[in-house]
Amino acid sequence: MSEFLDILTHGRRLKAAVKELSVSELEEVSEKLAKVIEDRREEEAELLKVEAEKQRIIEQLRRTMDEAGINVSELAGEAGVTAKAKRAKRAPKPPKYEIHVNGERITWTGQGRMPNALKQAIENGKSLDSFLIK
Repeated sequence: MSEFLDILTHGRRLKAAVKELSVSELEEVSEKLAKVIEDRREEEAELLKVEAEKQRIIEQLRRTMDEAGINVSELAGEAGVTAKAKRAKRAPKPPKYEIHVNGERITWTGQGRMPNALKQAIENGKSLDSFLIK
C-alpha cells in the first residue's frame, strides 16, 4: 500500500497529517472527498447496470438456443471455429559454419552475432566460405 493510503486509512496518522490544516481547509478536503466518493458510486452503478444488461442478453440467448435445441459446441463447430492449436516451437537452424579452436568445435548458423573465434580468423585473412559445413 502506498504511503498516502497508509496515512489516509489510519486514524492517528491521518489526524497527525492534517493537524496543521484549519477547519475551513478540512471542510474543503471533506467536500472534495465526498465528490470523489459520489463519482465512484455513480461509476459502480453504471458498471452494475451494464453487467446486468449483459447477463440479461446471455440468458435470453440461452433460452433461444434451448428452444432451438442448439448447444454451444454445435454452434462453434458449425461456424468453423475451433480451438486455436498450439504452435509448435520452431526447430533451431542447423549450423552453417564451424571452426575448431583448441580442440573445441564452434559452430554458427549465419544469423546473430558471429563467434569471436570465427571473426578473428576472418580478420586474419581467411574467407568465410572456408568454414562452411559440407
